[in-house]
Amino acid sequence: MSTEKEEGYVKHKLLVLSGKGGVGKTTVSVNLAAALALQGYRVGLMDVDIHGPNVAKMLGLEEKVHIASEDGKIIPHTLFQSLKVISLGSFVPKGKPIIWRGPLKNKTIEQFVDDVEWGDLDVLVVDTPPGTGDEHLGIMQALGSIDGAILVTTPQTVSKDDAKRAGEFVKVMESRILGIVENMSYFVCPTCKTVHYLFGKDGGQILADELETVVLTKIPQDPMMIVSGDAGKPVPFFFRETAMEKHFYELSEKILALLGEGSREG
Repeated sequence: MSTEKEEGYVKHKLLVLSGKGGVGKTTVSVNLAAALALQGYRVGLMDVDIHGPNVAKMLGLEEKVHIASEDGKIIPHTLFQSLKVISLGSFVPKGKPIIWRGPLKNKTIEQFVDDVEWGDLDVLVVDTPPGTGDEHLGIMQALGSIDGAILVTTPQTVSKDDAKRAGEFVKVMESRILGIVENMSYFVCPTCKTVHYLFGKDGGQILADELETVVLTKIPQDPMMIVSGDAGKPVPFFFRETAMEKHFYELSEKILALLGEGSREG
């Protein structure tokens, strides 16, 4: 995988981080990648959350086995013509724990970068695990450089504080924070339409101010996200013309603008 214009050229590389588990980082990674692919970009989605590889589940790929090319490279799954995906969730039996130390995790990440037949990509989205440990250092080293990181948090202070650690990690690695996605931002009662802030309010904006960046979007709590993730059907492709689809479409447009790109849809 190279940033030079040769076979396997990758133009933009993005990391999605949260610092904390359970805040919707993989949900954002999957739906952002789908939205970018829907706009005509060649997108790769790499899941380096070794111990919780949920990308495969959220894209309906748990039961699909990877095969190798004639030269021995792993062929990633291809969805919707322009979205290529690699995740350990497609290599290990469902529910089986992955009990690995750092060196083996880093070797797997290196293989995901160098031994997968990615082809040419416009954007590579990397879904990372919680924290700022082996996997994060491993992928940064394997990729050489990234165009930026997206931080995912809920409004809750505990989540915001952990996401700030992830943001400081990005700064230590001399990379760019593209912005904050505040997930589970609010809930709109379907009956009375009252807005409820179940996890607090404005945590994403506070984090953005602390890290001198911006809030890219505020994604509400919506039962659709549970249905989408459990069924392996990303919102941009299977729930068109919905409020949630609009959130991810707008997020993808903002990311493209920050990368100096424009929509190719149509």
